[in-house]
This record gives sequence, C-alpha cells and structure tokens, in this order.
Amino acid sequence: MICKIFSSLFFFGFSFFFSLSIYFMIFELVYFIEINLFSLNSMSVEYTLLLDWMSLLFMSFVLFISSMVIFYSESYMEGELNLKRFIMLVVLFVFSMMFLIISPNLISILLGWDGLGLVSYCLVIYYQNIKSFNAGMLTALSNRIGDVMLLMSIAWMMNYGSWNYIFYLEFFSLDIFMIMISFFILIAAMTKSAQIPFSSWLPAAMAAPTPVSALVHSSTLVTAGVYLLIRFNLIITEHFMFFLLFIGLMTMFMSGMGANFEFDLKKIIALSTLSQLGLMMSILALGGWMLAFFHLLIHALFKALLFMCAGNMIHNLLNCQDIRFMGCLYKKMPLTVSYFNISNLSLCGLPFFSGFYSKDLVVEFLSMSYMNFFVYFIFYFSIGLTVSYSFRLTYYSLLGSLNFFSLNMIMENSKIMLKSMGIMLFVTLFSGSFLSWLIFDIPFFIILPFYMKIFTLMVILMGMILGLESSKMNLNYILMGLKFKFSFLFLSSMWNMPFISTLGLNYFFIKIGSKLSKFLDQGWIEYVGGQNLFFSIQNSSVYFQYFLKNNLKIYLMMLISWMLILIFFSMF
Repeated sequence: MICKIFSSLFFFGFSFFFSLSIYFMIFELVYFIEINLFSLNSMSVEYTLLLDWMSLLFMSFVLFISSMVIFYSESYMEGELNLKRFIMLVVLFVFSMMFLIISPNLISILLGWDGLGLVSYCLVIYYQNIKSFNAGMLTALSNRIGDVMLLMSIAWMMNYGSWNYIFYLEFFSLDIFMIMISFFILIAAMTKSAQIPFSSWLPAAMAAPTPVSALVHSSTLVTAGVYLLIRFNLIITEHFMFFLLFIGLMTMFMSGMGANFEFDLKKIIALSTLSQLGLMMSILALGGWMLAFFHLLIHALFKALLFMCAGNMIHNLLNCQDIRFMGCLYKKMPLTVSYFNISNLSLCGLPFFSGFYSKDLVVEFLSMSYMNFFVYFIFYFSIGLTVSYSFRLTYYSLLGSLNFFSLNMIMENSKIMLKSMGIMLFVTLFSGSFLSWLIFDIPFFIILPFYMKIFTLMVILMGMILGLESSKMNLNYILMGLKFKFSFLFLSSMWNMPFISTLGLNYFFIKIGSKLSKFLDQGWIEYVGGQNLFFSIQNSSVYFQYFLKNNLKIYLMMLISWMLILIFFSMF
C-alpha cells in the first residue's frame, strides 16, 4: 500500500514539475524565493530556493525515476518485513536530492549533500552482512571528503558576506579566494561522482538492494557532483579545465577496462555508470555544460531501466548475480531481455536510440575542439570499451547456454515489475529526440569531414566485435590469460583502487596504532605512569595502616623517639 501511495504521489509531482519547467523554459523565467526563518537583532536568517527550468526539469526526472522504482520495489522487496522502513529511506533520499537541486546557497546544498551521504549509508548496509557494512563504510567515508571540502568552501565564502554562490559566479575566475573555493567545489564534485582516485566506492555500493541501485546510481547520488559543477560551470577556467578533462578521461578508461573483466552483473552496470560520469566530467571541462546536463538526464533514464531489468533477472535466478550462470534468457524472460537490450543499445549510443542523441553530440563536440592525440585516443577507445562490455553482457545473458541448474522454473511472473519497466522503456525510447528539441533552443549542427563523422559509428562496431569475441573465452583464452595474469588482475581490479582506498590507506596507521597501544598505553607508560603511582601509594598506605594499628607499644615507642628527637634538636 505504501509503495502505491508514494509512487502515485511522486508521479503527480513529476507531471507538475515537468509542465512547470516547460513553462519556465518558454518564458525564460528564474525565480528566487526567500523564506525568512528568523530575525535576531539586525541579522536575519533566510532560506533561499532557486527555481529555473534546469532545477525543475531535473527534479521532475528524479521524481519520475523514484516513482517507478518505488512501484517496482513493491514486487522486488516482496516478503521484506521492514518494507515501510525501506520505502521511507528511499523517500528521504529523494527529498535530500531535491533539497540539493533547488539550493542556490552553499549551506542548504551541504544539508542536501550530507543527507544523501547519510541515507545512502543506511541503504547500502540494508542487507546486514559484513560485505554490506564494509561497502557502506567505504561509501560514507569517501563522500565525507566531499562534505569537508564543502565546509571549507563555506568557511572561505565568509569573506563575501553571503553564501548564495549564485551571485558571485562572475568573480570566480578573478579573485584568489574564489579560485580556492573553486578548487574545493571541484574536489567535492569528484568525490560524489566517484572520479579517480575516489572511484572504488561506487561498485562497492552495489551491496544495496537493486531498486536502490536503480535510483542512487542513475539519477541521484552520483549525479549530484556533476549537477554541482553544471551549476558552478563558470569556475572551470583554464586552471582546472585540463585537470578535470584528464580525470574524466582516466575514469572513463579505467571503468571501461574494469567492466570488460567483471562477472558480477550489477558491478558491470555500476562501472558503466562510472564511465558515463567520466564522459560528463570531460565534456564539462570543455565548456559544454548544457550537453553534460542533456546527457545526465538521458543517462538517468536508460541506466535506471538497465538496473531494473538486472534486478528482475537476479530475482528470477534466485539472487544469482554471476553472468556466467545466465544465458539463453530470451526463451525464459523475453520482455525483460528486450528492455535490457534496448537500454544497453542506448548506452552504446547506437543511432536513433536515446543515448545516441547525447553521446554522439558529446563526441562530435570534442572533435570540434583543438585537442591532442592522447585525449582523442582515450576518448574514442573508452567509447569502444563501453560497447564492448555491453555486448559481452548481451552475449552472456541472451545467447550463451544456460549454466543455471537444469531443473529450473525461471519465468517472468511479476506484472508489477514489468509494468514499471514498460513505462520506463517508453520514456527511454523517446527521451533522446524529445529532450534535444526541448533543451536546445538552437539545435547543435556540427559539420565535420565524412571520416570523422563516421568514426564514432566505426568505433561502436569495433567495440561490438571486441565484446562478442571477449565473451567467447574458452580454455585456450584462459591459458593465454595466465601469461598476463598480473596485468589482467591490475585492469580488472580498477587499477588496485579498492585496495588503496581501504587497507592501503589505513593499514600502516592501524598497525602503528596497535603497536603503540601494546608497548606504550598498556606497556611502559602504564607501568611507569598511572598504575605504578597507584600501586606505590597503595603499598605505602597498607604499610602505614599496619604500622599505625591500635598497638600501644608501637605508639609509646614512637612518642618517646619523637620526644628524644625534639630534645636533641633543642640542645643545638
């Protein structure tokens, strides 16, 4: 019941905000709403809201995806004892995200930002086991770095008399304080959007239930960093442009390589999210913030659908996430597999699927820029890798032989899941062209030589072939792979980032801590310091107690000796 209530409520919110965003877009309106919370002497504390077409459109998309996800959760989380708690956490998460979207003020942004971090921790540790706890801790602590950066930028902005950053965006490239603030904002966005070197938390956060992954890793948590940089688009000056471009490209490349070696279905999709975030960051660095926003919205739709299909597959395969056990699913789950493939092809950027409208535009925008060969190579190669892991996934789930146990009853039995996925599919199919007409008042028309125009398509085809070939790994391939064991391990473990960001960072300090505790706190300091003092005072007091017991002889002897000493000293 609670799922239906919130689902319909959010869907109504989506319709309202979407209509409002179109109205704002047509009439080019921007509203600032200041709510006076309280006044004290001459100081007034106000809460500011920023309503423009961008915040309203993004809010409508977040509400749409969350309404579908909550509807989907009714069937996916069937039999869950604490379903109400789960739904309330998801709702809390959505409200935190909306709080962040409509804030032109750094302090209210921090509240939404921190809300996202805390609720995501609660959701990641939802299935209470060691793996979930570790993943939750990694997620919370990685995002904590971003929170600290935002706090530092708030402290630096005290020089300006207001925390409404939206009024100071023009000064960001001029003032040394503003350059510092820009740097902090950039690092905060990098932690939330899991760019190198903070990437390891995103695949770890797949320990959360699948509906959470569909919501968190498509339209909300991970895109908060990109959205913040879209709002702060004027801070990306020449100081930061090359830095951000390099980081974005490396993230794309690293996650693309990692996904081609991964066998966990949800982790592959998580790494593809990471790759798309790298793409958004690199296009932001080149100044195409509108393109980044366009790709962010379209990616949110097809990635949510991808996660929902994956969730249905995992649900029907009795919680098995290993793609090597899947195969031949088109016979068992035709609708789910169709939806899965359509969203996969959108991710690849195949012509006239929704991803094509944004991705192709991004690639051509890059081709227009005057960049060196390294940037071109990594960019195009990463796009090829995206197609490669998508087709590898398609081969494993659709075409190969089913390696699950032979007496199975795999079938699409949940109408609720299929309904929510069907609505998502409808929106995913038409969102590309629809949003490109809606967002760009003047359409992007990029003229390139024929070979450069066709190059993206060629890379996609090459990626397809590579993906299908890599999916047919038999014994010969594996034996050959043993020659390159360490390079394979390096590439498949996200360039050793999970090791570095967990034990790699704190193992040394924990070891030193245990040694200090053993040798100093419980060792010599204990012996020489507090305990020793206590023992010596205790021993002497026991001795004096024994000495001064009510014994007349000792008392008289002490009295006589004391009198003798006094007489002796009085003689001199």
